[in-house]
Amino acid sequence: MKHLECLNAAQRLAAEHGVLPGDTSGCGPLLIIAGAGSGKTMTLASRVAHLVLNGADPRRILLLTFSRRAADDMTRRVTRIVQMALFTDSALRHGRASIPWSGTFHAVGARLLRTYADRIGLASTFTIHDREDAADLMNLVRHDLGLSEKKTRFPLKATCLAIYSHAVNSGLPLGDVLARHFPWVEGFASELRNLFDAYVEAKQAAGVLDYDDLLLYWATMMQAEEVAADVRAGFDHVLVDEYQDTNPLQASILTGLVPEGRGLTVVGDDAQAIYGFRAATVRNILDLPSQFTPPATVVTLEQNYRSTASILAASNAVISLARERYTKDLWSDRPSAQKPALVTVTDDIQQASFVAERVLANREAGMALKSQAVLFRTSHHSTLLELELARRNIPFVKFGGLKFLEAAHVKDLLAVLRWAENPRDRIAAFRVAQMLPGIGPGTAARIYERIVTGERPFSPLVIYRPPAAAQEAWAPFVELLEALHERRTGWPSDIEAVRDWFQPHFEMRYPDAAVRAGDLDQLVQLAAQYRSREHFLVEFALDPPDATSDESGPPLLDEDYLILSTIHSAKGQEWQSVFVLNVVDGCIPSDISTGKSADIEEERRLLYVAMTRAKDELHLILPQRFHVHQQPRSGDRHVFASRSRFIPATILDRFEQTVWPRRRHEAAASGAGKAPAIDLKARVSGMWKARA
Repeated sequence: MKHLECLNAAQRLAAEHGVLPGDTSGCGPLLIIAGAGSGKTMTLASRVAHLVLNGADPRRILLLTFSRRAADDMTRRVTRIVQMALFTDSALRHGRASIPWSGTFHAVGARLLRTYADRIGLASTFTIHDREDAADLMNLVRHDLGLSEKKTRFPLKATCLAIYSHAVNSGLPLGDVLARHFPWVEGFASELRNLFDAYVEAKQAAGVLDYDDLLLYWATMMQAEEVAADVRAGFDHVLVDEYQDTNPLQASILTGLVPEGRGLTVVGDDAQAIYGFRAATVRNILDLPSQFTPPATVVTLEQNYRSTASILAASNAVISLARERYTKDLWSDRPSAQKPALVTVTDDIQQASFVAERVLANREAGMALKSQAVLFRTSHHSTLLELELARRNIPFVKFGGLKFLEAAHVKDLLAVLRWAENPRDRIAAFRVAQMLPGIGPGTAARIYERIVTGERPFSPLVIYRPPAAAQEAWAPFVELLEALHERRTGWPSDIEAVRDWFQPHFEMRYPDAAVRAGDLDQLVQLAAQYRSREHFLVEFALDPPDATSDESGPPLLDEDYLILSTIHSAKGQEWQSVFVLNVVDGCIPSDISTGKSADIEEERRLLYVAMTRAKDELHLILPQRFHVHQQPRSGDRHVFASRSRFIPATILDRFEQTVWPRRRHEAAASGAGKAPAIDLKARVSGMWKARA
């Protein structure tokens, strides 16, 4: 089978599991433990292709990923593999190998909920709130309940939403969530329960779902057997990528889809489970085999195609000390005499200097800045480095920043479409109404109260008398809403009509409108790629592209730039040279993540993920002290640090230990510290040349 010839033995075992020639019905549950850099994506794509080539209907394959980009990439690979195997089949050339049911948990959930809306009590016109919209609605409910007027400090909207989200996704009682993750607000448990009840009622009244609802409603639907049976009947094979990043709610969805495990393939790496703060749990992947009878087959991918053998030896040593894990030792056929470096520096200022100098040295040796990355536990750890890079004129990009959907002007335009799609969407209504001059929150509330249910919900606005400042703009505004709601213009002309209406208001709302205008043009172009307004609003909310004018991005005048990133954001990436900042106790592990053994183990995995991003060079930097600001009474002070507990003395032989800068006596021994002889002839010669 030529389509499997590119795989190693373990990858091929995973791709062929349970598949007989022309028969895929005997596929029992399979867990693929895919170590870092072990060809996980190729293996999973090859398995899907092998299923299709042996008779599986691609329309009955469900592929769940954690980003739309990953789903699209997987589908392209599957199609390419199948076409190469059966290049004479013109039907396959025209797309029959594509996987129509591939996407993120949230996107697939939204699609299924829309499909079964009439059977589960949802309106098929429901709209989806992103995190910011959900926080705004939470804040409105919080204010309506009088919680913003309490004499004691009640948590703000973002904290309330984070608590709600964690409770939903973890499935834990609110009291347990507060005790473990939000202990400073435990005293408000009763008020938070009332707030969350009211928040759910507000969403249901407005016909909106937030991100968490997409999973919660899907999981609940899979508990209603009369509907769950129909959902299950639509799929013969379910494949899940990055399973170590799933939370209990997603695990319950999977159990509902494949209660006996038939046709299930799960791919992941317990050693890279680092998203506990999002309610993900490593227990999902550790406990998966025992959930089925007989237990799931486990295939381990250990050959690494990314890093040198010495980097893997150090990484294996770090993760081997984990309390519970799937045993695996990554190996590579890329030998290297250069061990990962443990670099001790005096303080965080020296740390910044070391990184800058080494990055420049690598550049002079022919390594592009883009091939180098600096990783850190939390965003503020790179502050001094950013200043040093700027001082030395080294361009850099820091991963993070606003998503396209979070840019205010983009949210404005989308809110118009969302309100037209769902007139009960209170947050969209408030945002849109206040785009008009002279309309504030109070007037926006009165406008929203006039909306009615039925075929023409915006008709009462025709006779409404707005404030004087809005009178000129009022009639075109109402006409636009009615036209959009009644779908007179069609898609994607809808978004062009909104952009044209929005233009004069946009220029008045934003002083830098000229800079932001490109985003609106890009939004119109993107919209044309979606088959309908409904599809656009759902997909765009769930997986928006990166922003342009509102986000930090590549320096406009430099074609090459250094990468700065948190370790969480770096997962799945790789670079030729990697520097990890602050590999000391208090940073890795973080001093706020050492309360429970599970938290400490996740911090260990975080260091492992950082180390396995490196292909050729790895530097772990150990500042001996930190300068800490804003200390009470005593003012600024230094905090002394020690090497991370995840690198004990027993594994130091896997590293090269160095001190930077070199000691004075070492420099003197090499001759570098000697004062140069005074060359008077050169001085005289230079003097006369200067006078010439």
